[in-house]
Amino acid sequence: MASSLKGEMLRLLREDEEFRYAVVGLLGLEDLRAELKGLREAVERLVEAHARAEERLSRLEAAVAGLGEAVSRHSEAIARLEVAVARHDEAVARLEAAVARLAEAQAKSEERLARLEEAVARQSESIAKLEAAVSKHSEVIARLEAAVAKHDETIARLEKAVAKHDESIARLEKAIARHDEAIARLEEAVRGLAAQVGRLSEAIGFGLEDVAALMVPGWLYRHLGVEVELGRGVVRVDGEEVEVDLYGEGTREGRRVLVVGEVKARIYRDDVDKFYQRVYARLAGREAGEVLGVLFGFFVHPAADERARELGLYALAPYKR
Repeated sequence: MASSLKGEMLRLLREDEEFRYAVVGLLGLEDLRAELKGLREAVERLVEAHARAEERLSRLEAAVAGLGEAVSRHSEAIARLEVAVARHDEAVARLEAAVARLAEAQAKSEERLARLEEAVARQSESIAKLEAAVSKHSEVIARLEAAVAKHDETIARLEKAVAKHDESIARLEKAIARHDEAIARLEEAVRGLAAQVGRLSEAIGFGLEDVAALMVPGWLYRHLGVEVELGRGVVRVDGEEVEVDLYGEGTREGRRVLVVGEVKARIYRDDVDKFYQRVYARLAGREAGEVLGVLFGFFVHPAADERARELGLYALAPYKR
């Protein structure tokens, strides 16, 4: 301990200038003993401080040993961190490559965005034009709505008129039903008359053709505007002379019309087909002007009437006004 104190004092004399001046001053004073006593006390305090410093140093050494263990553990952790950092570096490299690709994609996206912005600008102009058009259309729609309102009023009035007309039609239907019954009775009477005239014409050789020659021109004039006089006649077809019951050359609106026809008491579907093939089909399209084919009888079967319309012929009877 004394050697340590001595060494400490020598060190202080070499290094501490203030300490050296203090020692020199003490050596030159008369009361050297008092100073030495103080010096001893100071030395004792220094010794105590040194002891405390050694204790602190021991604790520091223990702490340093602990720090060494911690540093060892830290070294191991650092080694593991270095491995992890190496892996992270690889991951960062991959991320950098991905970021580069993303940057390229971003550049392309920006180009597309620029084009989209231009397209949006054009669409904005189109939308403005459309809005203007819609505004005009709205005005037109408003006018149309007003017109529709007026039409609704008109329709309401028409519906009332239609209701009245429905009542009139109902009354007319009833009257027509009565007329149909009367016509049915008339047709029955005409059939009886046809039978009688048929028997009469067979007995005297004429009669029905004369009736047809009188009635058919009037019907043709009323329904077709044809002016013609009819009688028996002969037409030349394909170099052959064909006798017909009704024949006449007339006019319709200044144009030539040839009328040919056949007369029978009762006309059936087969009669229509035979007349069409024997006379009408052979004349139509070959004569200069229009050709009208007519069948006349006291009774026309419904099937014959339908077939005549299909072939462009006219099946007539006295009850067909």
